[in-house]
Amino acid sequence: MVVVNITTAGSGCPAEMKATSNGVFQGDNPLDFALPLAIFQICLVVLLTRLLGFLLRPLREPRVIAEIVGGILLGPSAVGRSQGFLQRVFPEKSLTVLDTLANMGLLFFLFLVGLELDLKSLRRTGKGAMGIAMAGITLPLLLGVGTSYVLRSTISKGVSGPPFLIFIAVALSITAFPVLARILAELKLLTTNLGRIAMSAAAVNDVAAWILLALAIALSGTPRSPLVSLWVFLCSSVFVLFCFFTLPPAFRWISRRSSKGEPVSELYVCATLSTVLAAGFITDLIGIHALFGAFVVGVLVPKEGPLAGALVEKVEDLVSSLFLPLYFVSSGLKTNITTIQGIQSWGLLILVIFTACFGKIIGTILMALFCKMPLQESIALGVLMNTKGLVELIVLNIGKDRKVLNDQTFAILVLMAVITTFFTTPIVMAVYEPAKRKSKSEYINRTIEREEPNSELRILACFHSVNNIPSILNLIEVSRGMEGKEGCGSELCVYAMHLMELTERSSAIVMVHRARKNGRPFWNKGGKSGCDEIGVAFKAFEQLSRVSIRPMTAISRLSDMHEDVCNRADRKRAAIIILPFHKHQRFDGYLEATRGDFQSVNQKVLQQSPCSVGILVDKGFGGGSHISSTNISSTITIFFFGGRDDREALAFGRRMSQHSKTTLNIVHFIYTSNVNTESIMVEMNKDDIKSSAVIDQKVLMEFIHWKKTNDMSIRYEERVVSTFSNVIEVIMEFSRCNLILVGQKPEGEVVKNLLEYFKINVECPELGPIGNLLISKELSIPASILVVQQFREKCIT
Repeated sequence: MVVVNITTAGSGCPAEMKATSNGVFQGDNPLDFALPLAIFQICLVVLLTRLLGFLLRPLREPRVIAEIVGGILLGPSAVGRSQGFLQRVFPEKSLTVLDTLANMGLLFFLFLVGLELDLKSLRRTGKGAMGIAMAGITLPLLLGVGTSYVLRSTISKGVSGPPFLIFIAVALSITAFPVLARILAELKLLTTNLGRIAMSAAAVNDVAAWILLALAIALSGTPRSPLVSLWVFLCSSVFVLFCFFTLPPAFRWISRRSSKGEPVSELYVCATLSTVLAAGFITDLIGIHALFGAFVVGVLVPKEGPLAGALVEKVEDLVSSLFLPLYFVSSGLKTNITTIQGIQSWGLLILVIFTACFGKIIGTILMALFCKMPLQESIALGVLMNTKGLVELIVLNIGKDRKVLNDQTFAILVLMAVITTFFTTPIVMAVYEPAKRKSKSEYINRTIEREEPNSELRILACFHSVNNIPSILNLIEVSRGMEGKEGCGSELCVYAMHLMELTERSSAIVMVHRARKNGRPFWNKGGKSGCDEIGVAFKAFEQLSRVSIRPMTAISRLSDMHEDVCNRADRKRAAIIILPFHKHQRFDGYLEATRGDFQSVNQKVLQQSPCSVGILVDKGFGGGSHISSTNISSTITIFFFGGRDDREALAFGRRMSQHSKTTLNIVHFIYTSNVNTESIMVEMNKDDIKSSAVIDQKVLMEFIHWKKTNDMSIRYEERVVSTFSNVIEVIMEFSRCNLILVGQKPEGEVVKNLLEYFKINVECPELGPIGNLLISKELSIPASILVVQQFREKCIT
């Protein structure tokens, strides 16, 4: 034992860090021990990156910018300039543990990237996207060769030529498609034609960059003979072929033994993750990098079945939230911007940025124009393809570790990645904003109430999850009328819009590609997302009911999701938007809020909608599943008080009454005063009430005449009420039905004189007074409710 102590002191090596401390009460400083120091580092990094991400959110910048900048700030470029801070928080003896944790997180993150890359879809990439990808790689590669000679002759003297050339070329030509997907989603371009082409080209670009990086790593070692690089390349090829022929059958066997809807066995998940580690060990043994093995395993996991989804669910949050930010700090500790000094260094930084932007943007624009894309879209596509990110940092860090890039070159290339990615979003917003463009075609039918009630009706039906599908389908069914019956029914066009929240998880973007049919789903979520069930349900309904249903997806933050809904309704010239209520029925019949955030979305749509809006409170409309049109039988009730919203509900009910299996009840409330009552102050203009009452009477007379002419299953009743309790009695009498239609803002004498009672317990203002009354616990109405608001001119912004 004495010999060991003498040897350590004589060698001058720093003392090893023990794993855990005995605590401050026994005189130990936790930051002198490996585990508490690693915990403190992780917490500090996560706190700083999340704070920066919050500050950059108004600029719609991807989180990777905050993480890279956070790493640089903690490094020697900013806070790390204080040696006291570095020695206390990031001492040299802790960097091995930090780098190990960072690379472990990076290894599993690259496994997730491979897991979400679908080679089958990659093979189906169109010629245009493939050509754009190749042009976006070739020109930056050629310019990168020239840039590498300039750097070698100035600040990178003495480095090996071929590896340096390839590292610089890859750094300039790479496109980070995970970051690109995030930017496209933030800008609401992910499901547009521009977004589809960008993602297709970026996926091809990414695969090519990984191949070039593998070649650069094979050439960048310190071989004892020239044949070592060849051996590395051959062994890597053999490894890939071995994985290609052995792993897919094993994964398919696991998928077959994992029942859909049931949790995947812990044994299978453990075996798959162990395979990832083993593959990483083998590729590191070969001499390329452990990341390649993890990436290859992820690519080969079958995207069909529950296995892929289970792996993403179990690995993604821990890796992306805790361990991956450590990699950015590890990179930031190696980045010293202060090494960029003098006119020459700053001139080289400008040269690298110009070369990267010029090669990528110009190459993409030229090929896009050759493919007959509009100039504006071509420019936006070129800027988007210049997005850098995590893969860029991986390339640079490997080059730094392999002594191919020195400190100054490394700092210049890191700054280039940050600057080019940071300006991607504002430039694209400046040159291309299709989401804010209004439809150029004539938009007349913004309501269901119209002069020609049998003209085409366009509905934008929104849903959040599979649970909303049955009620939406049954509402569409009763809305289509009876085709082929003279004087009844009209053409119905439905746009089914899946509303998906954009979160920090990459899987949110995965689900978008899975959901939309009009794109190329490079990334897949697996069988547990429910998107397959949604697609099958709409497809089957379309075939059975002969209704044109066009699926679409909107992915955005909840704060601006209403913009997607309103813009899409405007472009599709919808007459009404159907939104699901944010509460769902429990087993005991009461409503509970499962996603209260969507209440704000509904309220904003009501305020800014370019057409009428209906909020559907589902209480089992249609029995929880779609029934064929020959068997469905529905009883629908309209409570008519008066006003434009009630007239819109009446027009929608008229449409529904055309269905052969639908019975429509119309209850017209008429007020009479049996006693002298004091005047009640209400926010209504008397002239408006009189004019509205005249219109109401005219509409009701026309409806009664139409009922007699067409011999529909319609029952019209007028009920005289004088008190609020009379209203409740009438409502309860007609509540035994399948669906109730009411206006969002009723008018008329009943509301005018009993307004103070209707204002009691208004928990959900988007439903209006009658809607809130119908969902109250006191009434326990069993029917589903559709609250309708007619389009108002002030809604258009």
